[in-house]
Amino acid sequence: MKFNFTWDKNHIVGIAVITTLSVWALCCVLCSFVFLVQIQADGKTIKQSRLLPTTVGALLEKQGITLGKHDATEPSVDAVIKEDVTISVIRAVEVQIVADGNTIPLTTVPVSQAEAVTKAGIQLGEKDFIQDETIFPVVEGQTIHVVRVTEQYEQEQREIPFTTQRRLDSTLERGITRTLQQGVVGQATDTVAITYYDGQEVNRRVVSSEIIQEPQPCIVAEGNLTNVSRGGQRIVFRHAYEMEASAYTYSGNRTATGKHPAVGLIAVDPSVIPLGTQLYVEGYGYAVAADTGGAIKGHKVDLFFESVSECMNWGKRKVKVYVLD
Repeated sequence: MKFNFTWDKNHIVGIAVITTLSVWALCCVLCSFVFLVQIQADGKTIKQSRLLPTTVGALLEKQGITLGKHDATEPSVDAVIKEDVTISVIRAVEVQIVADGNTIPLTTVPVSQAEAVTKAGIQLGEKDFIQDETIFPVVEGQTIHVVRVTEQYEQEQREIPFTTQRRLDSTLERGITRTLQQGVVGQATDTVAITYYDGQEVNRRVVSSEIIQEPQPCIVAEGNLTNVSRGGQRIVFRHAYEMEASAYTYSGNRTATGKHPAVGLIAVDPSVIPLGTQLYVEGYGYAVAADTGGAIKGHKVDLFFESVSECMNWGKRKVKVYVLD
């Protein structure tokens, strides 16, 4: 049997259209399986379109990107690429860790300092810490310092100071004091926590105290009397001093105030009693602060007498000196 088939123009056009549509449909199907891969490595970005699945490791090898022993990728080298993805190559860095007097080298991908310390096999105690942990992640050439923290307890003796209680006494002149009770220092035992960083003391704090002996206060009577009777006279004053009184006589020199020495002119320490102050000296009488002396310092006065024998008779004695109003 024999068929006769004649190609006319319409047949040819129809076949061309069908072929074109078939190719277009096939391209659409294939494009739906193509995915985009970006590789970020060593500061560069490589873009590639893929049709067939492959692993991260195989793709990097094809691109000539070599991974070191401690380098890593994200996703992992064994991950299968089947869709759009960005592959990051993470290069390892070399750091050193100082701990317990040793320096330990470590090659690691950038992680936190705490992770690096753990990778180096170093265990941190409860109070240990990493010095300057603000750097994150670790960088090439970094030194990580592990600080060991220890604490020790000691007992220390401590003195407790006594207080001073003051009481007015109307039987004493103003400015005169009497100690009624001596103060006694107390004693306490403190338990002290001492903190060490790598064996060096950095802090002390008292965690507990026990009083062994309570302190006893010093009790002082302070005079508020402003007038006394001396030699049948009523002496009104604003302040009284207890002083050591010595004696002097003519030396051929004038006093510090330019006056000729005379009975009633006495030498004082101007920082205690200003020159020119009107005074009454117990056992001597009325006087004026008119002179100074190299040995007359503090609570000391030097009284003028007419003769050496009077000076010898006076000698040195404790007296009350009244500053008159």
